Amino acid sequence: MSGNSKGAEYWKRNLRLVFICLTIWFICSYLFGIVLVEPLNAIKLGGYKLGFWFAQQGSMYIFVALIFFYASSMNKLDREFDVHED
Repeated sequence: MSGNSKGAEYWKRNLRLVFICLTIWFICSYLFGIVLVEPLNAIKLGGYKLGFWFAQQGSMYIFVALIFFYASSMNKLDREFDVHED
């Protein structure tokens, strides 16, 4: 694999990972917390309505989990393409 095609593949996979993380974040924060709040409120989580939980806490927990997921995935990708910082 030439250097240019290797860099293009690295960037393509990085953008794919970012798109996946942003999609999950959008679904959890916007759709579950705003658009689908009424149907989700029929479900209880720890004594709270699920729609309320996503709007108040759940989207933040998922966002923090996505940060760790992204960092871990990028470390693996960096090692695979030999661009890690170690």
